[in-house]
Amino acid sequence: MEELFYRYNPWWEEQIHFKDILPRDRYLKALEYQLNSRSVVVLTGLRRVGKTTLLKILIQHLITEKNIDPARILYLSLDDYQLGKTTILEIVEFYRKLHNLSFKDNIFLFFDEITYHRDFEQQLKNLYDSQNVKIIVSSSSASVIKSRKPFLTGRSVLLEILPLDFDEYLVFKNIKISKSNQHLVEGYFENYLKHGGMPEYVLQGDIAHLRELVDDILFKDIAAFHNIKRIQELKDYFLLLMERAGKMISLNKISKILSIAPDTAKRYLQLFSDTYLIDIVPRYGKTNETLLSPKKVYAADLGIRTLFTGFRDKGSLFENYVYLKIKTLEPRYVYADGQELDFFTSNKVLIEVKYNSEMTDKQSRLFKKLPARKKILIKNIHDLKLLNHCKN
Repeated sequence: MEELFYRYNPWWEEQIHFKDILPRDRYLKALEYQLNSRSVVVLTGLRRVGKTTLLKILIQHLITEKNIDPARILYLSLDDYQLGKTTILEIVEFYRKLHNLSFKDNIFLFFDEITYHRDFEQQLKNLYDSQNVKIIVSSSSASVIKSRKPFLTGRSVLLEILPLDFDEYLVFKNIKISKSNQHLVEGYFENYLKHGGMPEYVLQGDIAHLRELVDDILFKDIAAFHNIKRIQELKDYFLLLMERAGKMISLNKISKILSIAPDTAKRYLQLFSDTYLIDIVPRYGKTNETLLSPKKVYAADLGIRTLFTGFRDKGSLFENYVYLKIKTLEPRYVYADGQELDFFTSNKVLIEVKYNSEMTDKQSRLFKKLPARKKILIKNIHDLKLLNHCKN
């Protein structure tokens, strides 16, 4: 156990600098802010979206900027089979003994893939309540959010890590566009729409990385974990969702196309959502309309979408990108008078996306008629800056 702990925590023995890691400032700022609170910080998001990288950058920040004793920082990946039979409480007790740390001594605990340990919520609550700890954990499963166990209620803060947006993509690709070369922006943006924002794929460009990522989620996180035998059904279903991303979907129609029961179609859809492969967007309106109306589906990453569908329908890809930019505002789609508008956010901003095109007359009338705090029409990459006003 001691050797394993030291392998995971090289900063206990030597000075560590993660020189090759590119930071993501918007998330680092949020994490640094949370260091001043007692809350358990939960990082969630798609597999390989960069959660582990952020944890390690934060560890470096604590050591180099906050002058925290490296021995007071523990990092472990709890999906390591060598830790499978050890409880989180036993892990922390062993760690304190290893460094002669009393229960009063402040420590920082970083646990990757926390959901691999049973009863993790109760164990984290016990640590939170009884010890002087700051806890930061990660998970690629939405079960952290949707767990009915109330142990972490009022004790945790959730931060979902999304794939790179276009600005981050340019940083990772080391692309700098001068003011005199702004005509190049649209070409780079279409490259982004094609390749998406999974950090490792952006850096290395190996399409096999995306295929392996999706296979891992479908085979390991969904099929193996939930004992699903018909794996081809899962793949066919996911392909169907990618082809219809941004459109209203009917579970009854999907069940007929795939020859599966409607309940199975509903279950699979939720599993895709729970593993962050897709986002499900309900209709805006009264409770009945929201519950009974078809949902819209968006891909979690544009590169994964084009992997399955090819690079086509730029307008739909652009709409998907806008959704990811405003996801934290819990947008819903609007359907009224036989017309559809793309997004109505929780803070009453109406957004319609028309990539290099125009609204129909009927859409325009609905857009003007619908009460909203703000109304935004996004027609090209330059209009994206208008989204900054959504949060105001």
